[in-house]
Amino acid sequence: QRQMCIRDSNMLFGDRAKLAMLLCGLAFSALLMAQQSSVFFGIMSWTYTPMVNIRAQVWVSDPMVEQVNDAKPLRDTDLGRVRSVDGVAWAAPLHTSFVQARMQDGNFKLITLVGIDADTFAGAPAVLTQGRIEDLRLPDTVIVDEWGAALMGRMGVGPDGKPKNTPLKVGDTFEVNDIQARIVGICKVKRAFTGGPFVYTTYDRAKGYTLGARRTLSFMLVEPQKGVTPAELCGRIERDTGLKAWTSDTVIWSWGERSLARNTFWWFWTNTGIPFSFGTAVLLGLFVGIAISGQTFYSFVLENLKYFAAIKAMGAGMGVIARMLFVQAFTAGLIGFGLGAGMAQAIGRVMIEKGMPPFVMYPQILWATFALVLGISFVSAVIGIIKVSRVDAASVFRG
Repeated sequence: QRQMCIRDSNMLFGDRAKLAMLLCGLAFSALLMAQQSSVFFGIMSWTYTPMVNIRAQVWVSDPMVEQVNDAKPLRDTDLGRVRSVDGVAWAAPLHTSFVQARMQDGNFKLITLVGIDADTFAGAPAVLTQGRIEDLRLPDTVIVDEWGAALMGRMGVGPDGKPKNTPLKVGDTFEVNDIQARIVGICKVKRAFTGGPFVYTTYDRAKGYTLGARRTLSFMLVEPQKGVTPAELCGRIERDTGLKAWTSDTVIWSWGERSLARNTFWWFWTNTGIPFSFGTAVLLGLFVGIAISGQTFYSFVLENLKYFAAIKAMGAGMGVIARMLFVQAFTAGLIGFGLGAGMAQAIGRVMIEKGMPPFVMYPQILWATFALVLGISFVSAVIGIIKVSRVDAASVFRG
């Protein structure tokens, strides 16, 4: 009986055609679920890009702000009120807005204008590939991110006669509201969900670029004094000023109640169709996996019913047969998950190199995909077990 069980446990793996079909179904299911989930979280990470690019432990905003991309202007006098709160080491102004930039060739580009404090450079990009941050103190100067430099570049004709884009470089100029902006640096930052490139300048100069705006203070960046936690300082600011204070926590799996990134993520979750679109793709991968692997496993059981009947006739109970089928299904599930997750990671590397769309594969995505693939294997095994349980053991003696 033991020898028969061992030999029967290798039935599926002896049929290479069915094994290949089963592994393809499981691998495709794992690939679709892992890849689409990673792209979803990558796109959602763009929604709170300012929280990643701009370094500050505490953000202060208007009480009606729900997410970081929807800044409601504050009065400049609010900055003094925040600075007077006990526990504040320093507070700096921050301006963010969407404006049109006119390039030298006459084209217009939508940019995200970021105005930072000229004294402390709080909110400045962390990595500059060209230029110096101190050069922002020069007249009519800006810093553009790498992607923006390429997007806003000049179109021309290459040596081969084909259209060629020449990225902007240090020294190039463009106009914002008919005011010249001279590039003194190129920075590397994370791209935004809105798609517009980031253009950094000083807070006072940003006021000139946004002519006609009475209020230009979008957020305040605040640093707590030593011994004061960001969450504690947020409570003090809200109590003393009536404004809303947020922590800068952007770790997706450990958001706090005061995290502006958390609010931004859930705002896009509840107010856009992004979760539904990617959720549909993940469910499709799940159903495809169940359909293909279930059908293949059921076909395997049908072709080997006489062997299962023989095992039952020799005295083996359904518990032995069930364990045997579960081992086969879960082994195929492990192999299929490995193939699918590996292909998803390979595709992700290509996507990261290309820069579009974003790809973020958290460990939790792999664990969830692993659990779902094993769930598919479980369903496939159950389908086979149900069929075997209905087989009459005496049928093996009837020819």
